[in-house]
Amino acid sequence: MNKTLAILGELSDRDLDWIIANGQQQQLESGMVLITEGQLIEALYIVLDGTLVASVAALGNREVATLGIGEVIGEMSFVDGRMPSATVSAKEPCLVLSVPREKLSEKLEWDALFSLRFYRAVSKFLSYRLRNTVTQFGQQKPLPSETNSSTTEIEQSLDEDGYRFREIIQRLRGEYVVPT
Repeated sequence: MNKTLAILGELSDRDLDWIIANGQQQQLESGMVLITEGQLIEALYIVLDGTLVASVAALGNREVATLGIGEVIGEMSFVDGRMPSATVSAKEPCLVLSVPREKLSEKLEWDALFSLRFYRAVSKFLSYRLRNTVTQFGQQKPLPSETNSSTTEIEQSLDEDGYRFREIIQRLRGEYVVPT
């Protein structure tokens, strides 16, 4: 299960329209820092292309996660209001959709149904991430940064249920054609 698919499965088409209309595409060059551990972030991010890595200072700046197409970044800090617990930087040139924290917070305040769907989706993928982490440590699997997950493999993992994510990508690129 991909975190973005969890979100997209919960949100309505109208919700997605709002996210696309209020988000901005942001190009990152290789090595560029998107989120700095311990510093306030002003947006929630969705990776549209490329690969990023998360590293933690307390672990000697060791990479603890590889984030690729479809990943949501900054959701934990958005939900709990705390500073990020990792630094996230581009491993290669990347494209992210940046949804400003202030706009998203306002939308959640005045649109109760959007808020319900959004927080249900966030809860589901945080639960999934925790279960996956527990399983990973229980089986002594290598950290995600120690495996070779290419962008192509991540794209292939977006099966039929990933149509909404592909639709968003197409809409952002101006390639989307309304089905007849």
